[in-house]
Amino acid sequence: MKTLKIALALLVCHLSANAQEKSTSKSNKTYAEISVKEGGKWVGRKYEGGTFKNVTSLKVPKSHWDHSFFIRYEGPGWESNKVGYRLYLDWRNAIDIFGKVSDTMVLSKVGQDGFESYHHMSSWGMDILKAGKGLGIGAIARYSGTEVLRFKEVDSTFARVENDKKLSTVIVNYNGWKTADDKIDFESKLSIAPNERHTKHTIKASQKIEGICTGIVKFDKVDLVKKVSANKKWAYIATYDKQTLVPDNLGMAIFYEVATVQDQITSQYDHLLLFKPTTAPVSFYFLGAWEQEKDGIKTREAFYKYLDKKLKELNKSNKI
Repeated sequence: MKTLKIALALLVCHLSANAQEKSTSKSNKTYAEISVKEGGKWVGRKYEGGTFKNVTSLKVPKSHWDHSFFIRYEGPGWESNKVGYRLYLDWRNAIDIFGKVSDTMVLSKVGQDGFESYHHMSSWGMDILKAGKGLGIGAIARYSGTEVLRFKEVDSTFARVENDKKLSTVIVNYNGWKTADDKIDFESKLSIAPNERHTKHTIKASQKIEGICTGIVKFDKVDLVKKVSANKKWAYIATYDKQTLVPDNLGMAIFYEVATVQDQITSQYDHLLLFKPTTAPVSFYFLGAWEQEKDGIKTREAFYKYLDKKLKELNKSNKI
């Protein structure tokens, strides 16, 4: 009888914990995760077999490369009730957009049934941006003057995720990032808040080097729009057009502090912002706004009106 009572008590606790978890997940408006395979094995640069398990931190294995099938949807993901993003945690280091047709948290479902599935429309939405050879939106690279240098040579990469009710964050530390004749440590911190589309991206380099950059992937016949705030402190670059895999309308923008940026140029694949060399933290904001998003922005005019409102907020309070 005592054993039965204990078993029933444990069952009640288990059901209560599950109910609380479901309740919490329903009430949350942001989420970040990283999910890796276990129980399989590496065969060269591919991970074969195994099942996905969420972890709060990860040291990226030396074998990991693009399309290794080791990390679910290829890297950490983060979302609000408006939009989701993912970072390719490999040499590409691009950031992609998950368009959502729901205002609930969806990332835990994405990519569970195969690598290709999230590139097609489902009940939650889909991967909408074709980053191709570009940076996607808001990712980091280094511009040499002739080419965009990625993360092909890094001694080690560590990623971790943090979640609370007010914010979800992905932090990535790149130790020994080598480009040209320089080798530095670099930190990327990406945070998203409830009811917002934008990600705040704070970066920090261990040494002052030229050419650290971010950008928006470039598409043919899609114009780049630039605007500076009234006090010349903040500015944005943005695009809006049929630039999704659907295809349909997507707006993308990066807000940046004018004093932190050395130049804005267009490379072969991206519209780039080149940061001034510094070892101080630098923050900027990027966002995607998809026309199929629930209660979303449907027109070019509405998108730029939305951006101008955000720019005024930055102009006034230095944050959005």
